[in-house]
Amino acid sequence: MGKFVIRAVKTGVMFNLKAGNGEVIATSEIYTTEAACRKGIASVIKNAPVAPVEDQTVEGFTKEKHPKFEVYLDKAGEFRYRLKATNGQIIAVGESYKSKPSVLNGIESVKKNAAEGKIEKEEAK
Repeated sequence: MGKFVIRAVKTGVMFNLKAGNGEVIATSEIYTTEAACRKGIASVIKNAPVAPVEDQTVEGFTKEKHPKFEVYLDKAGEFRYRLKATNGQIIAVGESYKSKPSVLNGIESVKKNAAEGKIEKEEAK
């Protein structure tokens, strides 16, 4: 089962969504407060399971309505995704993947793990 892990960083608070195996599958922006971070998590829980995939790597791709996952190529030519909320804000991003099937598997993992994810707070070290 997946989990959201909230942690403090130098400039604020962020979360990682981890799959059941402990691997980070999505990361948030840096929020100014823990309350704002928790709202971001709630948005991922609400939006990820229902968000369609907009594959921006194909010519003439179909634009999807928000919320949505956007699949795109980064500067290194690797596949990435970002999850956008209903207001168009980016609420989570994934790592880079070498292949399209891998990035699509990552999105499916986020959909599944976000829906059932528990929230934990990482203690400062």
